[in-house]
Amino acid sequence: MKYMHPRPSSIVAALYTARDLEVDVAILHGPSGCSFKHARLLEEDGMRVLTTSLADNEFIFGGQKPLEDALRYAQEHFDPHRMAVIGTCVAMIIGEDLPSAIDSAGITTPTIAVDIHAGYAENIAGVIETLEAAQSAGWISGDEMERQRHLLKKANEVERLRGAASASYIEPSRGDLKHLAARQLLECARSGKKGVAVLNAKKETAYMFSDELIALHDTCPDADITYIANLADRGLPKVRADAKRIFNEMTARGVHCEIVGALDEYGANGDVLGQRIRELFPSFALLCGVPHAIPPEYTQGIECFSVTNGPRQVQPLRALGHQHVIVEIDLHPKTLGVTDIVGSEFGAVIRSLA
Repeated sequence: MKYMHPRPSSIVAALYTARDLEVDVAILHGPSGCSFKHARLLEEDGMRVLTTSLADNEFIFGGQKPLEDALRYAQEHFDPHRMAVIGTCVAMIIGEDLPSAIDSAGITTPTIAVDIHAGYAENIAGVIETLEAAQSAGWISGDEMERQRHLLKKANEVERLRGAASASYIEPSRGDLKHLAARQLLECARSGKKGVAVLNAKKETAYMFSDELIALHDTCPDADITYIANLADRGLPKVRADAKRIFNEMTARGVHCEIVGALDEYGANGDVLGQRIRELFPSFALLCGVPHAIPPEYTQGIECFSVTNGPRQVQPLRALGHQHVIVEIDLHPKTLGVTDIVGSEFGAVIRSLA
């Protein structure tokens, strides 16, 4: 499918995957403006992102020397544990040999080369290229590599079937007014109806989506609600660390969750979550993170309050029959570089109505 609205970049996906592998310094081999916004955000998350700042001269004569210089600079100034060189469209077009530059730089820091560009139909190409380089370097096992391939395939399927990749153009929306959705959610919880509150979030976004479950529990601690979260101890190093922190904080704040899936299993988690919801037979459900991962046959007849951070996810969720769709705008930037649960707008509104 040809998309008319912007879609995620495989270069950016490679950068985020390098971060999850605990890379300290990533070097973008391309123009200084390439992936600028995400590079800046990732620096908030503790990974330094450098650029070789290729310009018109290097477009013609090649950029191996600037890359070698950047590698030496990074090792000397930052003493990194791991580094990654991330390719760009320019590096691909001029045919740069990234592994050769790493070898010629004379550095001792373990460093992988990710030969990627933004011309792939799916951004998961950047994830796969990075993970394959990590496997070759011995950073992850073959079993983890295959697990990640499966998860990426399932996440893509969900987006194509029920997400922001399900149509060539989807009108962005801010969703429902938060105070109206919160008032109805609290009415359900206080009425004695049986409910379920599900965290099925993608990686670090769980630092905010988990707040909505906590807010509901804070406001209605005695309500008949089962709490479920995808916080299992599986995945790449940062993903496991985030899950442990979030689980411990939720528990300390009184929310005791059933664990279903891990933070990188949000796309593969749908049927398992759906079957558990069917077993509970709730009247209402609070679904936070990636609500559309749950196939619609499991939510029929349930009043769904779905929270997403994607303005282009509102229309697909409504098409699935979700009655209340709430958008947490700018969630992702607010969850980079954090180690504690971050307050959400919807959570704040729920608490305000108490």
